[in-house]
Amino acid sequence: MAHSMMQPQIILLKEGTDTSQGKAQLISNINACVAVVDAVRTTLGPRGMDKLIHTDRGVTISNDGATIMKLLEIIHPAAKTLVDISLSQDAEVGDGTTTVVILAGEFLRESKPFVEEGVHPQSLIRSFRQAGQLAVQQVKDLSISIEGKSAEEKADMLKKCAMTSLNSKLVSGEKEFFAQMVVDAVSVLDPSTLDLRMIGTKKVQGGGLRDSFLVDGVAFKKTFSYAGFEMQPKSYKDPKILLLNIELELKSEKENAEIRLNDPSQYQSIVDAEWNIIYDKLDKCVESGAKIVLSRLAIGDLATQYFADRDIFCAGRVQESDMHRVAVATGAQTQTTVNNLNPKVLGSVEAFEEKQVGAERYNLFTGCPKAKTATMVLRGGSEQFIDEAERSLHDAIMIVRRAMKNASVVPGGGAIDMEISKFLRDHARTIAGKSQLFINAYAKALEIIPRQLCDNAGFDATDVLNKLRQKHASKSGDGNNFGVDVNTGGVVDTYASFVWEPALVKINALTAATEAACLVLSVDETVRNPKSEGPDGQGGPGRGMPGRGRGRGRGRGMRR
Repeated sequence: MAHSMMQPQIILLKEGTDTSQGKAQLISNINACVAVVDAVRTTLGPRGMDKLIHTDRGVTISNDGATIMKLLEIIHPAAKTLVDISLSQDAEVGDGTTTVVILAGEFLRESKPFVEEGVHPQSLIRSFRQAGQLAVQQVKDLSISIEGKSAEEKADMLKKCAMTSLNSKLVSGEKEFFAQMVVDAVSVLDPSTLDLRMIGTKKVQGGGLRDSFLVDGVAFKKTFSYAGFEMQPKSYKDPKILLLNIELELKSEKENAEIRLNDPSQYQSIVDAEWNIIYDKLDKCVESGAKIVLSRLAIGDLATQYFADRDIFCAGRVQESDMHRVAVATGAQTQTTVNNLNPKVLGSVEAFEEKQVGAERYNLFTGCPKAKTATMVLRGGSEQFIDEAERSLHDAIMIVRRAMKNASVVPGGGAIDMEISKFLRDHARTIAGKSQLFINAYAKALEIIPRQLCDNAGFDATDVLNKLRQKHASKSGDGNNFGVDVNTGGVVDTYASFVWEPALVKINALTAATEAACLVLSVDETVRNPKSEGPDGQGGPGRGMPGRGRGRGRGRGMRR
């Protein structure tokens, strides 16, 4: 009888599957996220430190949150959510990538004591979502719109936003110079699309940062050239431009064709036919009236010399992105044949010249009639430095684009964070029940931004935060815009001192950080099967027969 009462052992998951659940699992996930935050924490703000990351692909020096998170190659599943939000912030807004990671980590850090005391994660999630919505609404209410301002004021305001973004970058010493360059570059773009691909960035080693310049048009590095290239003219006024996607080379027959000849004298006629084909193509290019011929594919030595004799400039193997930008700027259309070239397919430009930049030579197209494109040529000492300068300018360009589309700004330097924190503390007092504590915790977490700015600048964070709390608590509301002054270690009206950032950056950061924190809090069990983590995602002897379909390879029904 007793034997029949015994419960059979139930095996649900594959052998070797590790499941961890409950409170300990949640706290382990929170700790992992906090550890990731500690890796990027010190890069926040104008006095943030840089990280040197050494991988197989080389050395990267950066203080851009998204770049660091991407290069760290984090494998912890919960901590990966932080990588995702920093990359989404980078794609959506361009700046604030470190902010979003720090905020998410701080929300989790503040929720940890509640989890340890046995509070249900769903209560925390509900309160955090509510606090997040209130915070976003408050940012919208506090933002200052710049719609309806004159063009000069708008350009000035965009420059201030770009300078705030560049403040925390490696190139902050030349932020005035670069902010102006970024605003000029973005202003050239088509206002309806503001397509980022229309801003080219070229990096040339050597010289100083100040030697960087903006080309109001297209610039690209001189391509590989054959003999005869130096005989071509290197500058034109009002030339016509022909863009091709064909090879202008003497080509042997591709298809392994076999020709049988009875008479050796016929051989010469076949050779002549090959030459006639290339000469026919070149004649048609010359007849079109184009003075500049660019091709995606190779332009051979024969063609180069032929064009040089007729005072035509040519360049082969031009990169696709550069061809696309030349086409947009000059109005030329890329051709795949040289037959029937009519004047409509040719582009035009006011001036073309080849110019020496450092050790490289660049082809510059300026004064483009349909110019909705610009090229920044960056100079600097070392390769890593120019790479970081490019990343910094990318952030600034994204910020200016966003500010152009959503014309409202908020004061930076931790001012907006302190103001939202004060607002949420006041709001929490009106709520009965446990959620009062959770919203207070959310409000306290927001103070991490000014606190971290102080820590990174080497100031006493407690002292500065007390001054900020006092300013923001004033009933008159004249302390709302006060943030950290990283130069003196005191507090300053950041709106008056032009430390501005687009409201969208803050809204996006708050939304993404709250979502990420709620996502981590909502996970109460992790199932791992080490066997299914082989190189092809199937490893281990337990995998299904190959070719049987229906995905038997991964512990059936259990998603990795």
